Amino acid sequence: MTVPEDENRLLDRILAGEEHLYQQLVERYKRYVFTLALKIVNNRDEAEEAAQDAFVKAFQYLKGFNRQAKFSTWLYRIAFNTAVSYKRKQRTGTQPVEGLKVAGGAAASDAVEAHEKTAFVNLALAQLNEADRLALQLFYLHEFTLEEVAATLAQNVNTVKVRIHRARVRLGEELKKILHEEAVTL
Repeated sequence: MTVPEDENRLLDRILAGEEHLYQQLVERYKRYVFTLALKIVNNRDEAEEAAQDAFVKAFQYLKGFNRQAKFSTWLYRIAFNTAVSYKRKQRTGTQPVEGLKVAGGAAASDAVEAHEKTAFVNLALAQLNEADRLALQLFYLHEFTLEEVAATLAQNVNTVKVRIHRARVRLGEELKKILHEEAVTL
């Protein structure tokens, strides 16, 4: 898989001294890098710092980027490693589920139900290890290809296939535990 031509030209220009053009890459990928960092550190401020650090590191090591992979995959790997480093420093509890603003009536009921499902999935995901959780999120939520997930996690594609399968099974087991406990308390 190679870097798209327009991105290749942009990278060439940045490396040739037009460093201000790096901002275009930051703008293009900042949302994904921040989301990835947030999923790992579970803290908005820490995620912003980790994302910023990831972009700084990527800029510093841009000359070493071999264009056999997508720039985004290389950047996400840097962001992943940076966020994991922040998570190790952090070692605090989990962040509470975000507040939900809903209107009245049937729409409110649907919104509450969707919120509850999301909360249960998030609780189950929190029980998985970081690599399994990230593999599932990248593959299913961000729609990365198996190759892109493998590159981000620095693993073989077949290993990622097995990881995603096993993580899905564990996620299902965790959901069963959570939902059973929820049903018992009702």
